[in-house]
Amino acid sequence: MLQIYNSFTQQKEAFTPLKPGEISLYVCGITVYDYCHIGHARVFVAFDTIVRFLRASGWKVKYVRNITDIDDKIIKRAIENKESIQDLTARFIAAMNEDAKSLNALSPDLEPRATEYMQHIIDMVKTLEQKGFAYVANNGDVYFSVEKYQQYGQLSHKDLEQLQVGARVEINEAKRSALDFVLWKKAKKEEPHWTSPYGEGRPGWHIECSAMSVDCLGPSFDIHGGGSDLIFPHHENERAQSECATGQKFVNTWMHVGFVQVDKEKMSKSLNNFFTIREVLAQYNSEVIRYFLTASHYRSPVNYSKDQLDQAKNALERLYTALRGIALISVDDKVPAIASYYHRFFAAMNDDFNTPEAIAVLFDLAHATNTAREQNDENLVLFASALKSLGNILGLLASEPDAYLQGKQDDAGEIEALIVEREQARQTKNWARADEIRKTLTEMGVVLEDASGGTTWRRA
Repeated sequence: MLQIYNSFTQQKEAFTPLKPGEISLYVCGITVYDYCHIGHARVFVAFDTIVRFLRASGWKVKYVRNITDIDDKIIKRAIENKESIQDLTARFIAAMNEDAKSLNALSPDLEPRATEYMQHIIDMVKTLEQKGFAYVANNGDVYFSVEKYQQYGQLSHKDLEQLQVGARVEINEAKRSALDFVLWKKAKKEEPHWTSPYGEGRPGWHIECSAMSVDCLGPSFDIHGGGSDLIFPHHENERAQSECATGQKFVNTWMHVGFVQVDKEKMSKSLNNFFTIREVLAQYNSEVIRYFLTASHYRSPVNYSKDQLDQAKNALERLYTALRGIALISVDDKVPAIASYYHRFFAAMNDDFNTPEAIAVLFDLAHATNTAREQNDENLVLFASALKSLGNILGLLASEPDAYLQGKQDDAGEIEALIVEREQARQTKNWARADEIRKTLTEMGVVLEDASGGTTWRRA
């Protein structure tokens, strides 16, 4: 049985979908004004892994991940760059898609953009005003009245009185209460704007996701996900305005991904301690990054460091080395030799998507594969094929082993020729030349692995 930790109840719960056999999932995407960093990558990879597993388990998943393409930060960056908002957002949407693809993250089923949902947003704001949950302030903005929603603070587990005390220093004279948040902003000079019953303006950030998720998945859906930094105020505000607008429970299960930290501080653009996906890809294979992000449970913080990435690289090499030289087949997970591995893997993932335990099963299979190779065990192909199959569910082991281990191929011909020459030198007992070739290959960053079946190589 699938169990998921619900941020709302702060405990693991047996998952029951709204529709039998189907799961509706909405994940908050990025605001497209810059390149994606490793914190974004963690959200991409975590929910991609979850969707892959759910589908492998037989669930029909509708996966929606939005794009925020109108926002204060976007406007500010476009002005700084002296380019149009459309050009800026188009450029960074393309970059985001490239980065996600490089991490072997599948595209969501729907990827709505805020600017395409203006009428839905305006309609929701009107509904909230008509129901008495929103008001037009004297500055022309429309605000949500937090005091009208009695459950405010329940998702983020914050006390309303304490929030009000903390918010007083930021109070806007146009608001009736310090906690009220903007639904529709009156247009400032030369800002992008849309026509509404409240005049020319643009939406607040929170209302965008409510309008998109309700339109794509309905007024109630199964899972809402995102980074932990979105719990408050974004998801708290989303829940409030959505439930007040529709009169229905917004989300059954709330899921939040832990922070990526650098020196135990949250990685973020505001702290200027972030690394873009592209910067890390310049130093590491994309699958190493995915492994690094998958090796920790999605809810736990993960510390970004060169040592952690190097450990991920070494671990992935061990898995690929186990697969090397074996012709893989499609396998039946009920075959006795491999059934226990499948059972353990699926049990781990059904327990709130416990990827560290699932990866441990991969290493047990790699060990079984290596042992079977040494002992000429008839189950060799079964073990290796199960390893590949289960790795693929996590979005790992997607390459051919030699292609992964040998990396770039521009000098592969030279390396192969030197290996042949070394073997000939060894056969004629010209040990000095054989050692000289090994040294040359080592200097080229090549590791030789001599075995009874011949010599293989990989990048150091």
